[in-house]
Amino acid sequence: MRILGMSFGQKTEVRQAVTVNSPDFMEVFGLSSLASASGITVTVDKALGVPAIWAAVNFIAGTMASFPLNLFERTDEGRERVSDSALAMTLHDAVNDEMSSFDWRKYTFERVLTGGRGFTFIERDVAGDVTSLWPLNPAWVKIKRVVGGSKIYEYREPGRAVATYKASEIIDIPFMLKADGLAHMGPIVTNRDVIALGIAATEFGSKFFQNGGVPPFAVTGNFVSGGAMTRAADDISAAVKRAAKEQRQALVLPAGLDIKALGVDAAKSQLVELKKFLIAEYSRIYSLPPTFLQDLEHGTFSNTEQQDLHFVKHTISRWVQAFEQEVNLKLFGRGNRKFFVEMNMDGLLRGDFKTRMDGYAAAIQNGQMTPNEARRMENRPDDEDGNLLMIQGATVPIRNNLLPPTGGAANGS
Repeated sequence: MRILGMSFGQKTEVRQAVTVNSPDFMEVFGLSSLASASGITVTVDKALGVPAIWAAVNFIAGTMASFPLNLFERTDEGRERVSDSALAMTLHDAVNDEMSSFDWRKYTFERVLTGGRGFTFIERDVAGDVTSLWPLNPAWVKIKRVVGGSKIYEYREPGRAVATYKASEIIDIPFMLKADGLAHMGPIVTNRDVIALGIAATEFGSKFFQNGGVPPFAVTGNFVSGGAMTRAADDISAAVKRAAKEQRQALVLPAGLDIKALGVDAAKSQLVELKKFLIAEYSRIYSLPPTFLQDLEHGTFSNTEQQDLHFVKHTISRWVQAFEQEVNLKLFGRGNRKFFVEMNMDGLLRGDFKTRMDGYAAAIQNGQMTPNEARRMENRPDDEDGNLLMIQGATVPIRNNLLPPTGGAANGS
């Protein structure tokens, strides 16, 4: 991935700094090996080995990447979509020569939902127009606040000179900021204990079935030497695996040896119940209804539909809002009143044809949308008569019903 280094001149006396290279801040971006209370080391890669975490990250990041990202211009009549400018094509189609808009947003939110933060460098030409967007590796970013209160970003890519960026050059999407406004809390690091429980459960289940479903056991007997004891342990362990592979129910032991189980088996340890409980925990971390982690144990037609609404209203909407406002601020500046970027969330209904058509029909019949506006949303060509707002003929003002009837009834006849 190509990264362009650009620097700027200003005072560099540091008031406060956060860096992923400092031992005190290694956990800030969730990129370091971090031990949980159980002693299990939690990393982003190991956390993604837990299926529910993998599903949550991929589902939210993929959804955020799937929305069309459009550029609009404010006009006297309201707003108008801009589709023929270089910036509009950059945002909607390809953010640079190597990455599509979908890939950029998916990569960004995968970083946000794991390590806790996503960075993108805005490349501009000499005239100040945006030419490309380049995602940055969070592990190489150092954030500082210099004298005067300005925030800067240092990008320390191995083998390259340090690039220094102003805050206006970086699109910065954090999961949750700490009180200093520089550091943040990532979901995996912050919740490492419950994620470690999922890692342990996955490893336990794998080892249990790898051993043919036989729990750990101790071998007792009269051993004349340490070597004999070791050989007996190896022989019995091999016999157990061979019996499991050949699906034999009987295990023959040498005379004088006995087996005693250690610990508990998967059923007694409630492994299945634990995994179900962890799905609920991971759902809470990401504010994601369990339905979207493929947990349909308590799902019905009614509550599954409500969880779908919950996902749109309380999970996706806030990420869309955070992304749109950050992109608009960094691309156009604080005083911009002309252009803005917006995600089209109508794509969530793309797979529900009936609901989509019913919505278009209601909007057209009640004068909220022209037929051509609905056709464009379905990628269909305009109709020459489709630019007029229409309304049902039976819909009239209430006051019209209070007028006296015409004819004889009006004269009292």
